[in-house]
Amino acid sequence: MEAAKIFEKAKWISPETVTEPDKRKGAGYLRATFSYKKGEIRIFATAHGLYEILINGRSITDARLTPGCDEYDKRLQYQEYEITDSLICGENEIFVTLGDGWFRGCNGIDGVRNLYGEDISFLCAVIGDGDMENPVLVTDCSWDACENGPIKLTDLELGETCDAGSGFGEWHKAREMSFDKGNLIAQTSPFVTEHEVFEGRLITTPNGESVFDFGQNLAGYTSFVVENAKGGEKICLVHGENLDENGNFTIENFQPGDRNKSGGIKQEINYICKPGRNEFKPHFSMFGFRYAKITGDILPSDIKIKSIAVYSDMKKTAGFECGVDEVNKLFKNSVWSMKSNFCDIPTDCPTRERAGWTGDAAVFVRTGAYLMDCRGVYEKWLANVRIGQHSDGKMAYICPKNSNPGKIAEMFSASVGWGDAAVLVPWNLYRIYGDEQILKDNYEMMKKWVDFLGRRAGKSKLKNRFGKNPYRKYIIDTGMDYGEWCEPGADVMKTMMAAFKDGQPEVATAYYAYSSGILAKISEILGNGADADKYKEISEKATEAYRYLVLKDGHIRSDRQCEYVRPLAFCLLPEKEAVEAAKDLNELVVKNDYHLNTGFLSTPFLCSVLADYGYVDTAYRLLLQKSYPSWLYAVEKGATTIWETWDGVREDGTVHDSLNHYSYGAVSGWLLSGVLGIRYDFDKVMIKPLPDERLKFAKGYYDSPKGRIVSEWRYIEETDSFAYRFEIPEGMEAELELPGGEKRILTSGSYEI
Repeated sequence: MEAAKIFEKAKWISPETVTEPDKRKGAGYLRATFSYKKGEIRIFATAHGLYEILINGRSITDARLTPGCDEYDKRLQYQEYEITDSLICGENEIFVTLGDGWFRGCNGIDGVRNLYGEDISFLCAVIGDGDMENPVLVTDCSWDACENGPIKLTDLELGETCDAGSGFGEWHKAREMSFDKGNLIAQTSPFVTEHEVFEGRLITTPNGESVFDFGQNLAGYTSFVVENAKGGEKICLVHGENLDENGNFTIENFQPGDRNKSGGIKQEINYICKPGRNEFKPHFSMFGFRYAKITGDILPSDIKIKSIAVYSDMKKTAGFECGVDEVNKLFKNSVWSMKSNFCDIPTDCPTRERAGWTGDAAVFVRTGAYLMDCRGVYEKWLANVRIGQHSDGKMAYICPKNSNPGKIAEMFSASVGWGDAAVLVPWNLYRIYGDEQILKDNYEMMKKWVDFLGRRAGKSKLKNRFGKNPYRKYIIDTGMDYGEWCEPGADVMKTMMAAFKDGQPEVATAYYAYSSGILAKISEILGNGADADKYKEISEKATEAYRYLVLKDGHIRSDRQCEYVRPLAFCLLPEKEAVEAAKDLNELVVKNDYHLNTGFLSTPFLCSVLADYGYVDTAYRLLLQKSYPSWLYAVEKGATTIWETWDGVREDGTVHDSLNHYSYGAVSGWLLSGVLGIRYDFDKVMIKPLPDERLKFAKGYYDSPKGRIVSEWRYIEETDSFAYRFEIPEGMEAELELPGGEKRILTSGSYEI
């Protein structure tokens, strides 16, 4: 059913009056009654802000934070609920609570308020037996409204303040609003729901503070119960990710400083008890945390508290286990950072920014699609990415927007690696799910981006260096690129300033060659022959330009691992030069005492390119490295998620930046595709395990769209050999390649080798 028909007779309504809109931070309330006799009843609803609906005092859904995160003025989801079982014969009440959410709450690192508007509002139609001509109830000015209730503050970042004993203020009629309905679209992405629950363990920190430790960093909120309160007692909970170097509670690691217009990322619950039993959890707030500091009038020991993980309702599709506990923890941490950041859209972190960064999504999509069925989340996000594309083809690097972009944002919208998410995310989703519609939906966006890169390349500053070389116009060394980002030991600001002056031709030209090549394949799949020829030629010439740029006497000359990983991962070098580059990369890693020094863009490929070129031992040494910088350094420091930087907790215990970013967790993709060897494409499946005695054993599975694939190996010390077990689902054929080169075809069934 189309939105125009569903909501034809409904009006946008707000519970708020027009006075002092800048001071509105509390929840708004709406209520109405309707009669019911028989038949199926459905509610269609959405909001500017976030909403919860009660029918006769009962919630109609388990979903949280609806209608979700969107570019509200251009795209807004509405939800559908079947409510027949919640109704009684006769008069029924609908009660709606509204919060600020992404619409007008504090958004992102800048803490911008009123990003999409000043007025929270609600739109609803109650339909009986599909009769849209005669709706049972619609929103209009006949609804009762209140703008002063128990919830005094409700904000995604700041938190929630509730006076449980205050009741409701004066009720008045709702105010009709003149908002457009043309941006409404039915929700197809998974709902955001509650998941794992962790009990809090009360500790006393060295400075005497009472802190609950839930044992797991996550995105969600706390829920607490207080029995036998007198009434009026105050409780304050502040949520943070880690303890500082002295063992005391801190939230300083994710504070954005003076740039934040709302006083920082507070993550607070402030609650005033009513007499008797009090039970509370936030309605419209989300926090990133493992710890909660408690202050107030109630003894901490008299509070029962738990943390609740909240994320999009995605099915887990992969498992991994081996004989090294730290590697198992690394895999679990990757999954937890994915859960923490897939809340309606893929975000970078659940604390400081909460932003749909394109670069993060692009480097993780392949791993993410292994770990969980995240297609719906990515597709919903891609719809916003398409909206965020500039008319000249540049890509907004945060989608949906969570601030008011200025000149700097305009400049970095040209950034390769980030903007290439326009191509890389749809392509990798297609490789997993095999649905051409994914490519069709995003095809024009892909072409506009690659064509934009072509115009950047045409302005190369290096033309004099190449003289008459025919490929010089395919080198990109203009504009601003984030580049590798978060390389250990790198000075980010120094790199940025150098890039502003001279560009980053190695990174930019590589992505131009890579994305245009993928786009050529996509064009061919979709039957667009002329485009396929065009982008294939661009890719070939950009690849030649890249080789001319980076190769000196057949070698890459760099002390940065990323500059070897990238061309190998993107297949930009001739076979001989690729072999030499892999050899040089291996030597670089060995020289660095088996430590990585890669950033966001190349880390996901590091172990795989080493292993693919025969340096399996080096890949494992990197994986098992425990000192900084390495994946297991964080595990050794007690991490329960993946950190934004390699040293989120330094050797001296100081904490900085986000401790819950999924990007570096992309290594878990290699645990599945490399260690276990499950290499899945919808049209071709290969199993190529890489056993190593240091792990003792490895086993796991991938629930592909075609069924569960199982791979397992174990080291047999007595014979210094490996035993294997595989399971192939019904209707699938997989090519098996064992170490040493033995190959065979596996059809459905179970195998022991």
